[in-house]
Order: sequence, then C-alpha cells, then structure tokens
Amino acid sequence: MVTRDTPWPEGTPCWVDLAVDDIDRAVAFYGGLLGWNVQRGGAEVGGYSLVVHEGANVAGIGPKMSPGVPTAWTTYLATEDTDRTAARITAAGGTVVVAPMDVMTLGRMAVAADPAGGVFGLWKAGDHTGFGIANEHGTVVWNENMSRDYAHNREFYGSVFGYRYGDIDDGMIKYATLDLPHGTVGGIGELPASLPQEIPAHWMTYFSTPDIDADVARVPGLGGTVAQPPFDTPHGRMAVVADDQGAVFSLITPPPTD
Repeated sequence: MVTRDTPWPEGTPCWVDLAVDDIDRAVAFYGGLLGWNVQRGGAEVGGYSLVVHEGANVAGIGPKMSPGVPTAWTTYLATEDTDRTAARITAAGGTVVVAPMDVMTLGRMAVAADPAGGVFGLWKAGDHTGFGIANEHGTVVWNENMSRDYAHNREFYGSVFGYRYGDIDDGMIKYATLDLPHGTVGGIGELPASLPQEIPAHWMTYFSTPDIDADVARVPGLGGTVAQPPFDTPHGRMAVVADDQGAVFSLITPPPTD
C-alpha cells in the first residue's frame, strides 16, 4: 500500500477518472464490483464524484467534457507546470486535446494524445494532490501505455517526461517499465498483432482485487462484459473487462508477498 498527501513527482501516474454519460449507473456498477464508496459531487463541480477508500481519494467519476467523447478511464500524469509540459507534448509530436485550464483551486489540468493516439491527462496539484492511496485492493495498482507504434511512443514519453525504460522482452511482446529517479511508475508496450485493429492506442488502468475470478464472474450480472477472462502472469492473475457503459479497464490479483 502507498499513501500520499503531497504532490506526486513529475511523470508519475497520479490520478484516474472515468468520463460517463450516466454517473448513477457508474456508481452502481463499481459499487457492486469493487465495493466503492463514492462521495457525490454537487452542481458546482458538474456532479464530479470522488471514490474514497479508507478516508483517501482513489479515483474520480464525472460527466463527459463534451458530446461524442468516449466513455473511458483517463490516466493523469503529474506535472510541475501544465503549460510547459503541454508545450513539450506538441514539440515531441503529440497533440493537446484540451488546453491547460484551472480547476478551481484543485489544480491545473490538460488532456493530450501521444503520437499513436493514446489519450492521457496532465495534472498539476493544487488542493487536490491526486491519489491519496494506491496499491491496495480496490484502488489503482498499475497504469500502462499500449500502442502499435511502440518505438515512437518510447521516444515521445522519454522526451516529454524523462522516462528511462526497463526493457522486458520475452521474444513475444515488446514491453518496458517507465522508470524515474524515484522508481518504476508504470509500463509501456506494443499491442499484440493478434488483437483487432479497431482497438486503439490507450492508457490502461489496473485495479487490484483479492479475488479476480469472483469479481470477473460478477461483471456480466452488473451489465458489463469480459474482454479477456482471468489469466496467470508472473506479476499476478489478470483480466480485462468493460463496465456497463463501455469503459475498459483491467483487474489484477497480485501474487502473494512474503
């Protein structure tokens, strides 16, 4: 378990939120699946709601920023200067989708896309510093960028955030950890050729669960779908699912620790 009440280091995934058409449905789905306690936001924040675990913020659920925006989880990367990082994104070949903007006194955000089209957010902490708790069951445990332009995306994210890469290549997949001076903060990989071409480049959010098989079995009954049933890896037992409004995310039961 990791807890924090100060801003996360630059380049670290520091927050995730879900953009949906129906917040009530999302609250019901994730409450039924992960047991989330959601503090509903008022009109002054457009209904943006916070998922709270052990008294700390772990994720957000809010309305879509504009019509036509996909129902999706967004990973936010910490920055000390949203405007400066947005400029670096453009210079490195990415696209700024939502220009830097203040969110009251909570922080300053932007939304961008990497050269392969994977969408992510930027967050400069104000009153809201991001995850208050992570790496605990029911919270975020991993974030990764996946695309069909692995080499180009490595260059892009290294240029913008200064990542170094810990290569994990078993001859079947191309994958690396995103490493910063304080440690590993996420992953980057190549989408397998076997996956349908309509699956776009993306940032995937992983939520930890103590019993992935039981949770995945509940997904259809809650209105969601199972994209990839549970499977074992050296890093834990994983699955890919979608909620009842179509947002895709992963579940993982990490291996036991001594």
